[in-house]
Amino acid sequence: MLRYLTIPKFAAESGYTEDAIRTKIRDGIWSQDQVWLKAPDGRILINVPGYEQWVETAGVLKLHRKAASKSVSCIKAPGAVSALRSSPQPLI
Repeated sequence: MLRYLTIPKFAAESGYTEDAIRTKIRDGIWSQDQVWLKAPDGRILINVPGYEQWVETAGVLKLHRKAASKSVSCIKAPGAVSALRSSPQPLI
């Protein structure tokens, strides 16, 4: 087997969809130069041994994830107007 596979080829071999692979790359779940790299022609290639290492040690390695925060702030932004003051005056 080749060391580097294109995304479609890797999807066929691994069972991940191409969208799932691209999402893992975009979100930083798979780190560049470890699990994937960009070839000189600009194509993204999956490093199969790097992927295997990720599978075997994902719980141990601290990968560079760009996870979005799911917390909601309770602090008003400067200049925010409360709902009561932003409602229009009643018609008389």
